[in-house]
Parts: sequence; C-alpha cells; structure tokens
Amino acid sequence: MTIEFGLTDELVNTQYAPLAALCVYYQRHSTLKPLQDVQIPMKKRHFRPSDKLIQVLLSILAGCETLSEVNGRLKSEVGLAHLWHWDRFVDQSNLSRTLDALTLMNLDQLREATASIWATHSRTRGHDWRGYLWLDFDLSGLPCGKRAQMSQKGYFSGKKTSQDAS
Repeated sequence: MTIEFGLTDELVNTQYAPLAALCVYYQRHSTLKPLQDVQIPMKKRHFRPSDKLIQVLLSILAGCETLSEVNGRLKSEVGLAHLWHWDRFVDQSNLSRTLDALTLMNLDQLREATASIWATHSRTRGHDWRGYLWLDFDLSGLPCGKRAQMSQKGYFSGKKTSQDAS
C-alpha cells in the first residue's frame, strides 16, 4: 500500500490524515495485535471485540474525551474505517457495551496486551538507567536564545509574549 497525501475530488475524505498514517504504521508492524488476546465474552456481529478495543484507542487518538463524542467525530470517517477493513466505525453505545462487558480476567488480559505493546515499542527500555533520563520541556512561551540551533518562536494559544522577554 502506497501512502499519498493531497486533495482529492472524492466525496469522502478524512480530516484525520496523521491518524490515518499512524494506522497504516500500526497495521504494517502488527502493533495492536496483542489486543486480540483479550477474550471478551461477546457475540460477534459485525465487529470483533478486539476491533472495538482498537476503535476505543482510535477515538482517544482522534481527540475524543468521552465515548459520547465518537458518533460526532468518527462515525462519518468512512475512509479512516476502510484502512482497518471496516465498513464504518461502531456506534458509541456498542463501544460502551464492550467496555462494560470486560471482566476482571479481561482487564488483566488488556493490561498484559498494553504492556506487551509498550515493551515492544518503547525507547525507554533501551535507555542506560545508570544515568539520568533528562526530559526538557518549556511551556512558558518565551523565545529561546538567538543562537539556539534551528530555534523559532512557537504558538501558544491566548498567550502574548514580547520578543524582548528573556
């Protein structure tokens, strides 16, 4: 599958192009395959329980703070659903029922699956823990030094900082 980004004349397009690229990566590397080990006791009509778990994750990545936002954000995203070989996204009520059906054993399976995904793809596992792991982030909105390599003023919503601030 070749990934292309651009404008099309098609009637359906996706506003989640970065998420679509991430989905293709997940599929190529079978990143979310451990979720299939979570055996939720449910009937499979159109979607497997693991598909619904993936859709819960995609809803989080699409910016949904609650499952009630899924219908408004992802229900119309047919192009994004087709990346996963689904005709559509599941209704938010079905996602809620799936999460409600999780037993304590399923939660342990889900914990193991997510730990497996994390362990396989985490860069911190290769870190030499004899030294420090430095995390440097600055949310102040102040410009960095003039001689900083590739520096530029970033965007901070609603925050105005003069260029002379130090």
